[in-house]
Amino acid sequence: MSGDRNRPMGDSTRVVGAGRRPEWTQGIVNTPVWRASTILYDNVADLRARGGPDTHHRLFYGRRGTPTQWTLADALTELEPGAEATFLYPSGVAAVSAALLSVLSPGDELLCTDSAYDPTRSFASGFLKRFGVTTRYYDPLIGAGIADLIGDKTRAILMESPGSLTFEVQDVPAICTAAKARGVTTLLDNTWATPLRFRAIEHGVDLTILACTKYVVGHSDVMLGSVTAAEGHYASLRDTSFQLGQVASPDDSWLGSRGLRTMAVRLDRHEASALQIARWLAERPEVAQVLHPALPSCPGHDIFMRDFAGGAGLFGFVLADGGERERAALIDTLRLFGIGYSWGGYESLAIPVDPARYRTATKPVFAGPLVRLQIGLEDPADLIADLDAGLAAYRAALGA
Repeated sequence: MSGDRNRPMGDSTRVVGAGRRPEWTQGIVNTPVWRASTILYDNVADLRARGGPDTHHRLFYGRRGTPTQWTLADALTELEPGAEATFLYPSGVAAVSAALLSVLSPGDELLCTDSAYDPTRSFASGFLKRFGVTTRYYDPLIGAGIADLIGDKTRAILMESPGSLTFEVQDVPAICTAAKARGVTTLLDNTWATPLRFRAIEHGVDLTILACTKYVVGHSDVMLGSVTAAEGHYASLRDTSFQLGQVASPDDSWLGSRGLRTMAVRLDRHEASALQIARWLAERPEVAQVLHPALPSCPGHDIFMRDFAGGAGLFGFVLADGGERERAALIDTLRLFGIGYSWGGYESLAIPVDPARYRTATKPVFAGPLVRLQIGLEDPADLIADLDAGLAAYRAALGA
């Protein structure tokens, strides 16, 4: 039987080939690192011809990029069907900030999910407030009910799904439908899922944001972010980012491109190991609740099953009793889990999480303290044994 070359390619195939233009690679597998500030022109006419507001894919000045940055940006664009283009940033927070500034002006209102990443909330309560933008927070499980919150001054809705601390899965299509009916721009922090697990633009999102530091890079050694724009939303994003002087370094972009090539297979391993461990934890008497979107115990599980192509490696669990001391005893006992922020790398991590400190529209109530786990690429049986020892230390701290 002959193969059908016109059928859609699989994720692993797409991440291997995306963005690798022959004129940039010139026969080399990976686009080389082009480091540049000054670009030299043949003459004044050449200088004039290459100027203008849109210098995408044209050497103009180092801050506007080289084939090294363009390779990664184009690859991320190719992973989002319906996207126009992608802009890279030196961190995920920079990506969130630039995306918001590209659509908000003084006097506008932002609706932001109450489960948003804390630095996102800090930007809203700090810079945006000083800038004259009002932020209102909404219940991440509001779904189509967001229509009742959209006012005359609402210009943007910022979603994060699942939330990176409490893992509520939002009804992104319903929120986007309500927003489009009122001419409101939608933004989604899609770092947890990546476009391989949730195609944001296909689900109606206008600007989809990644902290590429996480799964795109995959090795805990680069700060990098991206915003991919749906048709009609890139020009404002590009112009705002140029005016802010945003640029991702070619070396970091090259590492992002290299990490991207293995992201599909890494996500498969993160997903499988995390599910195995989450299900093990769900059976433990010390655990009151597991917050993994693929499990029914997680808010928004039904939406996850409807909209997502799979899971990832980040989730949380709620201890049945105790407080800070008992939770610390568990985490401090772990040997294979590092204690550190971020996620998406090859190593496993565990941190204490206190989401109520960051919530204003909703106050999640849990039976006990919450622990967030990043499941890396280690053998899951070894990670389970490590967690078993941690739970024993937790029981001892309770006096059980």
